[in-house]
Amino acid sequence: MTFETTINKKNRTVEILDSGNKALIDGEVAPFSFERLDATRYILRLGYTTHIISNITKNDNQLEYTIDGKWHTASVKDEQMMLLDRMGFKVGSSAGEGILKAPMPGKIVAILVEEGAEVAEGQPVVILEAMKMENELKSPSAGRIKSISAAAGQSVEKNGVLLEIEPLG
Repeated sequence: MTFETTINKKNRTVEILDSGNKALIDGEVAPFSFERLDATRYILRLGYTTHIISNITKNDNQLEYTIDGKWHTASVKDEQMMLLDRMGFKVGSSAGEGILKAPMPGKIVAILVEEGAEVAEGQPVVILEAMKMENELKSPSAGRIKSISAAAGQSVEKNGVLLEIEPLG
């Protein structure tokens, strides 16, 4: 089984080998296991390192989780999604690239852009406070701010639409 994943803007190809206890990651073979620890936590053993994964949520091909207590977001494409991508079809969250959603419930501290402003991909656009921490949310794509659906001081639910970006051109 082969996957493509993007974590922190770094692309990786991962293949779980037929034996199930080894993975081929970017061309290198490493010992691998993934086991359920309890109802909400998993143990990932990769090479000679062990990690605890928890707080897993999935939305289309986007995963959000903590690994050893640090939040991560990853996109994952299986073999079918990779084939559709090579054929030029947009699937899952790539079809809605210009929509920024709240990754977790929280309170909007600040909106850093205005409607009509041009933004670059990865540019900070919203500050969201969640679990007593401020999180800088970045533009998912380059373009112009089409609409802003949230305001400073407003509480938002997970996956609530915060703003929409239309591509330029």
